[in-house]
Amino acid sequence: MRPASTRLRAGLLATCTALGAFATIGPASADASSATQLAGDWAPFSRCPVDDPAMLAADGRTDIVQCIASHSASGTIKLGNTNVVTGASDLQVGVVQHTGGTNSLVAPAGGALIADSADIPGGLLGLMCPSNIPVIGDICRQITNGTLNRVTATVESAGTPTDFNLTAGATSGQPIIAIPIRIHLQNPFLGNSCYIGSAAHPIVLRPQNVTAPTLGIQRFDGNGTPDTAGDMNRLSLVNASQTDTTFAVPGASGCGLAGLLDWAVNLKTGLPSAAGRNSVVLNSASTYLAGLHAPGTVVPDNGKLLSQYWHSAVQ
Repeated sequence: MRPASTRLRAGLLATCTALGAFATIGPASADASSATQLAGDWAPFSRCPVDDPAMLAADGRTDIVQCIASHSASGTIKLGNTNVVTGASDLQVGVVQHTGGTNSLVAPAGGALIADSADIPGGLLGLMCPSNIPVIGDICRQITNGTLNRVTATVESAGTPTDFNLTAGATSGQPIIAIPIRIHLQNPFLGNSCYIGSAAHPIVLRPQNVTAPTLGIQRFDGNGTPDTAGDMNRLSLVNASQTDTTFAVPGASGCGLAGLLDWAVNLKTGLPSAAGRNSVVLNSASTYLAGLHAPGTVVPDNGKLLSQYWHSAVQ
């Protein structure tokens, strides 16, 4: 009988070969297929969860509902020792403003945050190779082309955002919102369950404006048509770079067969990584907030009317 270490290597390599044959790695898109095309001033709010029960229940007196959308064209993220240039990201939530100034957030069914995938510099060779560990060394020798080497990282929602602060969004130097995320690493050898962060232990981003954004206020009709006497208000906070350096990053998990490659990814990338050693930058962030101009005049139907108006703008 072969030694256990040899059997382990053989089993791992067989699994990796199978993954290499069948795995496909496609980029996520910040313009997800679940998004709805809306007309006029409704356009940024393509994923607002207007039909969520918590949104529909708002009466306009004790609870007032609004839609929030924030889009960034590009950015960077540093996790431990790894720097990645990121693509577009889109954050959308519904906000329920409660009596007394508190609020709660409602995420769309597909998650509050969607983002384009990004390539990890150096791919798997950069993450794990060279190595004198037999299992890792065997994998390194199999990486003979770009497909096997390429590692994509996709930021995904890992829960509903919290702690939304509108004042912080209009100024600078204060956290605007807390966004729980996880990062999906994909490569034939890593399998399809390799993540940094999880729903139980997410990375929590708290972006803040580096400089105050440009402020604008628009009125529009329920169907999205601009109208200075319309029933809807839209607040625009545009052209702001945002950053966060306060978040901690847990180690990777689920990488390779039974998580056997977790430690290899963590060792090379410097994970887990304490707060202060990581950073995120969002370039040219534009944030919009929309709600009824006078919700108190439609009691008890604030949430229902917001939903009706949103659907009337669908193209």
